[in-house]
Amino acid sequence: MSTTAVTSPIDEVKTTPWAGGRSPFSVEYGKMMMWFFLLSDAFTFSSLLIAYGALRFSATAWPAADHIFQSVPLTSIEHGAPLVFVGIMTFILIMSSVTMVLGVEAGHRGARKEVAWWMIATVIGGFMFLGCQALEWSHLFHEGFGWGKMPKEIGEFFPDGTKPSAVYTQQFANLFFTITGFHGFHVFTGVIINIIILVNVLLGTYDRRGTYGMVEKVGLYWHFVDLVWVFVFTFFYLV
Repeated sequence: MSTTAVTSPIDEVKTTPWAGGRSPFSVEYGKMMMWFFLLSDAFTFSSLLIAYGALRFSATAWPAADHIFQSVPLTSIEHGAPLVFVGIMTFILIMSSVTMVLGVEAGHRGARKEVAWWMIATVIGGFMFLGCQALEWSHLFHEGFGWGKMPKEIGEFFPDGTKPSAVYTQQFANLFFTITGFHGFHVFTGVIINIIILVNVLLGTYDRRGTYGMVEKVGLYWHFVDLVWVFVFTFFYLV
């Protein structure tokens, strides 16, 4: 007596090439939510930078970056070194992104000690960037820049052949401190989150979970902060 396997229409549908059976979005829920947050945050930074660009390119005279950022805080260099200090800041932040990549890679291998060391390096890089930004702000405040205030002698901050304008200088100062301050807040937040993740790494939390996915998620945030700085650097210091 022979037996014949009985298959239901549902089983047949599941085995067809068009049946699917696997989600096209094979991404963890938490990681997808992080991408949504970063996308919304990108809109915020974009609107701020677009507003700056609109004012910058509609102005008849605008403060020149190489006239403003030409000193190095904590040194005797007050003139003749345009963008040197901010270049150091940018290098520090980019290197912290590299250490974060190495930390995520170590997490994929489950190497807890390596993850901890790379996270420590990332936190140190974040604090160094924030310290440099604090020094830059302090120096600019000393020069007379700030929210709602400007240097008494504004002519030296404009390139030759242009007419100094207190209005444009004030707009530049307000937008500079607002946008770089907003970015600095993101860096500070990222440092705090990195410290929390580091503590969990040291406690073996992710070893017990069997995944270092949280390290990768905070890595996405940190890379986003670094990428935003590239645009801030371009808009304020180069253009």
